[in-house]
Amino acid sequence: MRHLRFFASSLLVASLLAGCASKQEELFNQPAAFWYEQIIKDIKDRDLEAADLHYTSMASEHIASPLLEQAMLVLAHAHIEDEQYLLANFYLDEYIKRYGNPTKVEYARFLKIKANFASFAYPNRNQQLLLDTIEETKEFVRRYPNSAYRPMVETILTKMELGEYYLKQEIASLYKRTGKDDSAAIYEEKLQTSPLKDANMIKPTLPWYRALFE
Repeated sequence: MRHLRFFASSLLVASLLAGCASKQEELFNQPAAFWYEQIIKDIKDRDLEAADLHYTSMASEHIASPLLEQAMLVLAHAHIEDEQYLLANFYLDEYIKRYGNPTKVEYARFLKIKANFASFAYPNRNQQLLLDTIEETKEFVRRYPNSAYRPMVETILTKMELGEYYLKQEIASLYKRTGKDDSAAIYEEKLQTSPLKDANMIKPTLPWYRALFE
């Protein structure tokens, strides 16, 4: 009886492995449309990890497919919606490298600015990213002065500059509290010479349970 159970179990495992192998074989050398449909399905199922894997297969098997361009943008948007901004930027950077058309690059750069801005969900976080994105946003305005996205980009720029001003206030305050008066004076001077010094700012707030750790 024990041998019979062992044989039955072995048979079941073997059949499962064969099924998995067969399924794996089906996921090679598929048309570009197949991979694209899989990516769309994964996104609808909110399985972005699977979508990323299917994109990798699509990109390796169909590097020249016009569907690859659309897949990059779809995945960038999906990762932005899911607040996975680093992955969104990965797809946008790849898109910019592969498709150098000025109009397409303009849109991708706009999405990068939008994604980076959305990542500043909390004050006092991503300080270097904030400074880098401010420079990228200014560069966008210089490069595309007549862009349809310019009003939104300039609004984002103003909000980020206000965030940078608030950050300088916090740094100056920290230096004062820790007795580093010379460093505090440097930041105080930056605040006094800033065009935003008279702005009517609303200080960002945090939930009490997070404020303890900021």
